[in-house]
Amino acid sequence: MTINPYDKQISNRNFLSPVGFKFILNRAPKVAFFGNSANIPSMTLGVAVQTNYLKDIDVPGDKIIFEDFNLRFLVDENLENYMEIYNWIRGLGYPESLEEIFNWQSSNSTFQQPDKSQMNLYSDGTLQVLTSKQNPNFKVSFKDLFPYSLSTLSFDATDTDIQYFTADVSFKYTIYNITDLSGNIL
Repeated sequence: MTINPYDKQISNRNFLSPVGFKFILNRAPKVAFFGNSANIPSMTLGVAVQTNYLKDIDVPGDKIIFEDFNLRFLVDENLENYMEIYNWIRGLGYPESLEEIFNWQSSNSTFQQPDKSQMNLYSDGTLQVLTSKQNPNFKVSFKDLFPYSLSTLSFDATDTDIQYFTADVSFKYTIYNITDLSGNIL
């Protein structure tokens, strides 16, 4: 049996575009709507060292380190999307009193969270990557996202050109999977 080397080649010769994405964040839909920069986080596999009398040998480890998911979004004039993340972080950290976390949770009672999260602290999110023709191609599904960092908004009356505010938010999460549109892992 002869194997054709072209059978293993890439079938779609279009390149992945950095501008073709849409982010969906269940708990903060206003942030997701204005998202203008996102990333598929890097991952690093730990390495174990097998000692040898000639040279130590690196072997694959068993623990993967997932980097943070970062999102940049345009801030709306009424701060509605900024406040979604601000209140979420504040609710998680309860800086003034323990009552803040309970107030924050009850204010988000319409948010449907998976059963395992009794405290209603997390949100699942999906980064949908688009084709070169702006059609959905595949998705990156994040489990149990929570924000831990929100950038500064710096006002400056000396600016001559108007650059609308963007804010950066960084999320921790349990895991992410890259799947097709039906949810099958690629």
